[in-house]
Amino acid sequence: MEQFIQPFIDVSKNVFKEFVGAELTVDRPYFSEKESVNEWDISAVIGLTGEARGAVVISMKTKLAIRLTDKLTGSAHKTIDDEVVDAIGEIVNIIAGNAKKGLEEEFRLVISLPTIVQGAGHTVKWPNAQTRIICIPFTIFDDEVFTLSVAIESVKGA
Repeated sequence: MEQFIQPFIDVSKNVFKEFVGAELTVDRPYFSEKESVNEWDISAVIGLTGEARGAVVISMKTKLAIRLTDKLTGSAHKTIDDEVVDAIGEIVNIIAGNAKKGLEEEFRLVISLPTIVQGAGHTVKWPNAQTRIICIPFTIFDDEVFTLSVAIESVKGA
């Protein structure tokens, strides 16, 4: 499973350094339960299909989503508005698209457009009951945290 997760870690570090000018600290990845209620306010979801299926989800609190959008756009935001939603969707899109390149030795994949889920304590419904969800916690700006959750299941030869 590590070979599937490492491209997401590497890409996330590069994306945040290049687009936001911030270093990420990677905390210990862990397996998540399918129906976990979490502390996040906004999640952006990208579906994966092709020779593997699953999803990539980036989740964070409102404060971080606004801070990232402010850095990306150069304008100030006070709430999760359309520009914040677009920015968080674009971040997960860039991460999934670039990680897809790192996985192409193993799978041919197609990624979906981002879907945004918001609201305090929301739950993301995962596509398959058997697929394990790996959550990769990151720290940014020294004290802000977010997770990148990845669930990939091979369908080659299925």
